[in-house]
Amino acid sequence: MSMTKEHPAPSPASKESLRLWLRILKVQRMVEGELRERFRTEFDTTLPRFDVMSALYRYRDGMKMSELSRALKVSNGNVTGIVDRLADDGLALRVPVPGDRRAAMVRLTKRGIEVFEAQAAAHEVWVHEALGGLEGEESAMVARMLDHALTEGDDDAQ
Repeated sequence: MSMTKEHPAPSPASKESLRLWLRILKVQRMVEGELRERFRTEFDTTLPRFDVMSALYRYRDGMKMSELSRALKVSNGNVTGIVDRLADDGLALRVPVPGDRRAAMVRLTKRGIEVFEAQAAAHEVWVHEALGGLEGEESAMVARMLDHALTEGDDDAQ
C-alpha cells in the first residue's frame, strides 16, 4: 500500500505522539484500577456508583434518569440499577415528576451527601497519590498541554 495525501508517511513527531497516547492510556488504566480497588476496599462501593453520586451531588435539586444517563454517557439501564441500589441504601431518593407519571427525579439524601463528600475527599487524595504526587504547577502544566491537544483535535474549534 503506497502512502497518499490522505495517509502521509509517519513523521518522528507522529511517532512521539503515538508513544504519548499509549502512556496516557496506561496512566488512565492504572489510575482507574487503583480507584476501583480503593473504592471497593475502603468504602465497599464501585467507581460507577461514585460517578452517579457525583453527578447527583452537582445537581442537588435532582435529575431525571434520562438526564443522568446523558450526563454520564451511559445507558438508562446502567443508571437504573445503580440508582436502585443507592435508594435501597438510603443514599438517593426518587421523586415523581409532576405531570409525567413515567418520569422521576433522583437526588441524594442528606446521608447520601455526607457519604459522597467523604468518598470525594478520599478520591481526590487517591488521584494525587496515583499520579505520583505531582506538585500543583506540574499538574497544571500537563493539564494545559492536554487542553491544547483537545483544542487542536476538536474539529468544531477549527
